[in-house]
Amino acid sequence: MYIIIFYRIDMSDILKWGIVGPGKIAQKFADDLKLVNGNEIFAVGSRSLDRAKSFVVSNKASKYYSSYDELFADRDVDIVYIATPHHLHAELSIQAMKAGKHVLCEKPASLSLDELSKVVKASKDYDVFYMEALWSRFNHSIQKALALIRNNEIGQVKYINADFCFPATINPEGRLFNIKLAGGSLLDIGIYPVFLSYLILGLPSSINASANFHASGVDQQCAIMFKYEDAHSMLYSSFDVKSKMEARIYGEHGYILLHDRWHEAAGLSLIKNGVEQDFSYPLLGNGFTGEIAECKRCINLAINESELWSHADSKQLMTLLEEIMNLTGISYT
Repeated sequence: MYIIIFYRIDMSDILKWGIVGPGKIAQKFADDLKLVNGNEIFAVGSRSLDRAKSFVVSNKASKYYSSYDELFADRDVDIVYIATPHHLHAELSIQAMKAGKHVLCEKPASLSLDELSKVVKASKDYDVFYMEALWSRFNHSIQKALALIRNNEIGQVKYINADFCFPATINPEGRLFNIKLAGGSLLDIGIYPVFLSYLILGLPSSINASANFHASGVDQQCAIMFKYEDAHSMLYSSFDVKSKMEARIYGEHGYILLHDRWHEAAGLSLIKNGVEQDFSYPLLGNGFTGEIAECKRCINLAINESELWSHADSKQLMTLLEEIMNLTGISYT
C-alpha cells in the first residue's frame, strides 16, 4: 500500500489530450497540463458547441467537437480526461476505451461496483490505460504521511479523523443537488475521507453510516465510521457547513496533521513527545500535476494501470462507497 513516488516533471514525447466536459474542474486540470512537459491540450468535446469553442480558444487547443463520440473518433487524440457529471463517468470511459483511447476519469469512477467492473474489463479488452482521477493519491503531503507511517514515526495507526465540508449553494438543477446527475455529498466530497482511511488502513471489518437528505433526494450530510481490528476512522461530508478541512492520523506515539485543505495539502506536521515538526510541499499549479505525470509515465511504459492507484484500488473504494450507500439509503435509481 505504501508506494511513494515523487515526480520530476520533465518528460519527453507529446501526449495529446482530449478534454471531455469543459467545466471548472476541467479548466483547472487544463491549466496544470501546461505545466507537465510532454502533454498537450489537443481537443475538446462538449454537448455545447459554444462551450467547446470557448475552451479551445482560451487554452489554445487545436480541435473542438459538439459530441463526445466525435472526440473519441479523432485518431490524433491519445488520452481523454473525463470531467462530466458523475452519472456519465463509467459509460464515457468505456466508449473512449472502445475507441482505443487511454482514459483518466474524474472520481467517482462509477456509481456501482458492477459498472466499475465493466470499465476495468474494457481497459483489459482494448489494451489501454485507465485510471480514476484520485488526485490526492499523488499529493506530496499525503505521500509524506504514508512514508512517516511506514517508518513507524507514530507507531501503529489507531484513529483517523477526516472530513470534507463546505456550504454549497442550493440549486436542485445543478450538479451537487441533482439526483439525476448523481449529486450528493458522499460521491462528490465524502469520497476523499473514505479514500484516506482506505489508503492508510485498508478495508474495515465493519461500517456504520447515516445520512441526511435534501428535498431533491441527494445526501446533504453523510457521517461514517469504519471499524478495524485495532483502529477506527471517523469520516464526514457536508454541503451545510465549512469545516477546517484538516485530517489527523493518530498513532500510538504521536500523530500526523495534514494541513487544510487536507486533500490538496501543501504541508503537514508530525507531532510527538510534545514536539511539532513541519514539512512543506508547495503545490505545483492546482495540484493535478502528479496524476498527469503518472498517466504519462504509465503510458510510456505501456502498462494499463498505475501501481499507486490501481484498478483494484478503485474497486475497493467503490466497494466501500456502495456499502455506505446501502446503509444510508443513498440511491440514484
